[in-house]
Amino acid sequence: MASGALTLDRIKAGNLQPVSEKIAPGEILCLSGPSGSGKSRLLRAVADLDPHEGSVSIAGESQQDLRGHRWRRAVMMVPADSAWWFETVGEHMPAPMTEALKQLGFDEDVSRWSIERLSSGEKQRLALVRALAYQPRALLLDEPTANLDPDATRETEQWLCQVIRERSLPTLWVAHDREQIKRVADRHLHIEGDRLVESSGDKD
Repeated sequence: MASGALTLDRIKAGNLQPVSEKIAPGEILCLSGPSGSGKSRLLRAVADLDPHEGSVSIAGESQQDLRGHRWRRAVMMVPADSAWWFETVGEHMPAPMTEALKQLGFDEDVSRWSIERLSSGEKQRLALVRALAYQPRALLLDEPTANLDPDATRETEQWLCQVIRERSLPTLWVAHDREQIKRVADRHLHIEGDRLVESSGDKD
């Protein structure tokens, strides 16, 4: 499927005022705000996981016109703590992701690893690889490096940004670290009260 903009038209979820934003192909829009302010709930609404008002479309194709599982595969959300339901890593991968795994520091035999042996950071990085293996048209990332040390965070950021640009994926990225936002964001919205406010000066 062709890539295109991710458009939010007066999305109302939780206590936030209706949100209208257009995220261009390959653009990273970072979202920050206090704990409990509605960041994850907004992502879940865009992913069609929570009830909401308003509409969302990807490349002009409406959320309302696709079955839920098809929409969630096209507009892929990666939560901070992803679910794992099979015994091994490889059983969760719909396609080989050898190069991505290598770039994130995993051995070739990672597909045979038991899920039980994975650390929280390994699970988080592998969840990102798994999401991209489904060839999504947009990404919704909920603090994708929250469980990583500084070196792994930088490595994962660089890999993610490269993939997002190469695949022209409109991306909504929840982050709390202002330095990370400076490194990855094309635009930054901060939740103040019940409103999203555009932040400036985040890029060096």
